[in-house]
Amino acid sequence: MSPKPRGPTLFDAQRQQTLQNQAPLAARMRPRTLDEFVGQGHIIGEGKLLRRAIANDQLFSLILWGPPGSGKTTLAQIIANSTNAHFEPLSAVSAGVNDLRRVVQGAKDRLGMFQQHTVVFIDEIHRFNKSQQDAILPYVEDGTIILIGATTENPSFEVNSALLSRARVFTLEALRDDEIGILIDRALSDRERGLGELKIMLASDARGYLINMSNGDARTALNALEAAARSKPPAIGETRLITVDDIRDALQSRAVRYDKHGELHFDAISALHKSVRDSDPDGALYWLGRMLDGGEDPLYIARRLVRMAVEDIGLADPHALPQTIAAQQAVHVLGQPEGELALAQAVVYLCLAPKSNALYRAYGAVQRDVAETRNEPVPLHLRNAPTKLMKRLEYGRGYEYAHDLPEGRSDQEHLPPNLAGRIYYEPTGRGFEAVARERLAWREERRQRATPPPATATPAEELAPGEEPQLPPEDVPPRRRGKRSTL
Repeated sequence: MSPKPRGPTLFDAQRQQTLQNQAPLAARMRPRTLDEFVGQGHIIGEGKLLRRAIANDQLFSLILWGPPGSGKTTLAQIIANSTNAHFEPLSAVSAGVNDLRRVVQGAKDRLGMFQQHTVVFIDEIHRFNKSQQDAILPYVEDGTIILIGATTENPSFEVNSALLSRARVFTLEALRDDEIGILIDRALSDRERGLGELKIMLASDARGYLINMSNGDARTALNALEAAARSKPPAIGETRLITVDDIRDALQSRAVRYDKHGELHFDAISALHKSVRDSDPDGALYWLGRMLDGGEDPLYIARRLVRMAVEDIGLADPHALPQTIAAQQAVHVLGQPEGELALAQAVVYLCLAPKSNALYRAYGAVQRDVAETRNEPVPLHLRNAPTKLMKRLEYGRGYEYAHDLPEGRSDQEHLPPNLAGRIYYEPTGRGFEAVARERLAWREERRQRATPPPATATPAEELAPGEEPQLPPEDVPPRRRGKRSTL
């Protein structure tokens, strides 16, 4: 028999009070009401849907999606403090299916006995796998629980589509500089939960540096401020002067907003690719630096540069592909940080190269024809005839050997009959493709020769009743000779 769960004790209350007093500054300064909440006016401003739902206690299942330090957990706690529903917090980092079943069973009992709804807050919901998300899906759908999920990852990729269709997604944005400044000033002056008792004087340049380096992350800004303040000994008059060096020492490095497995990974490579396509070396180098600084795999970037060389440049500059292959090899051999310069060189070369997607479009057209048209046999004149049987079947008959021709080129047809005359590769007039265009001018001449002149209408020949039309000699089918086969 399982032991009966015990209720909260005096020791639990003392532990909670100790944790609250010793919690990091960002946790202690967490807003308790919507009026204290800073930022995200586009979703909780006056008159907005979410603000009305919280104020009227008419909640619905929702997903809060935003970068770290933008207020997702804070908003969930404000909802917990303002709703009459029972609030159950879970963390997807530590919770499992058994925890979900326990919460759901409690929600069922609560709804049946007291007609009270249950709000289940799942932090880092993107860490739940498919089976864990499926476990709560029926209870979100029938209203047994109201789900609030928080995630830093794009819900389109990390949350099951069935669960996503039953919840509304609210996108939170990184805080602006002025909003981070409000939170810093509030923490410096608050004597109850903040640093007001420490008599801190934050230099103006240090304040600006802290705002800039926090990268819109309120948690990073407040925790770095506390680390700098508590490690600084008081001076004359018990005042602690916080300088830029103190903030730099507390931060160590900028709060990096990059996840090589998340949406920023795809957004950054898209920005790099489009900068290269638009021939902007400054933008391309910046996004390259952002990706490498965020811990992106340099070999992944090298592979994408190879793709850019063939997709956006192609034969407009035939040297683009060798440049990117050389950069890939340099990264493979040298590693980091030495190999990063090879990537930078390849990026700038691609930006400066003439652009053409003619090869990309040509191969795309070929792929469509291969998939959507009848796959005719290889024309006889293009086949090899290594055996006597193949020669008797006229394999290779009529083939023109290009090296025997005056210009070293044959304009014989190389496509199957159903695609005869089709032109896929249309070079631009940029870079080497201008030369390629001149070299391929003969194709237009061949196409014009192959196009028959429009037929002129002739008056229909009048036939006597029962008379058949006479066919020209070349259209008369040949008479068969020899014995009829008995097979």
